[in-house]
Amino acid sequence: MASPLYEIAYALWFILPAYAANAIPVLVGGGKAIDGGKTLPDGRPIFGSHKTIRGFVAGVVAGTLIGAGESFALVFLGQSDFVLPFQFSVWVGFLISVGALIGDLAHSFVKRRLRIGEGSPLPIADQLDFVVGAVVFSSLISPLPLVTTFIIFVITVPIHLLANFLAYLAGVKKTPW
Repeated sequence: MASPLYEIAYALWFILPAYAANAIPVLVGGGKAIDGGKTLPDGRPIFGSHKTIRGFVAGVVAGTLIGAGESFALVFLGQSDFVLPFQFSVWVGFLISVGALIGDLAHSFVKRRLRIGEGSPLPIADQLDFVVGAVVFSSLISPLPLVTTFIIFVITVPIHLLANFLAYLAGVKKTPW
């Protein structure tokens, strides 16, 4: 096992495309809702107006580009000099990004069924929905070691809360969560 600092660095390296994919829709979202404004028999939206096609596509593109940059860095640094405890490639970055956004959509779907309004908090689930999706989707070709998965879940909660608070202070988000 590597030192704790290396383990945290590995975890951040892996999850960075998901962080980008999750954050970019806040900045460039808007436009047509993924669910087309449709509702289910319960009268609630499928996902809600905040989940847009533009945000989804931009998130996937941003996360995939981050993954491509990380993959290029691995080639540039040389695999023998920088050994990760998991496989990483552009495809993994793509799956992480798509998984993050699918996880976020699933979370929105559940919140609407629970009658929790758009933008209203559901603590812990709000911080980890995209990470669950990212880890599940990426495991199709690059399963993570348990310690890396654990670290990702532990560090994401404070990182997500801090990022949202800073986005709120900057006027990018309407709520600090």
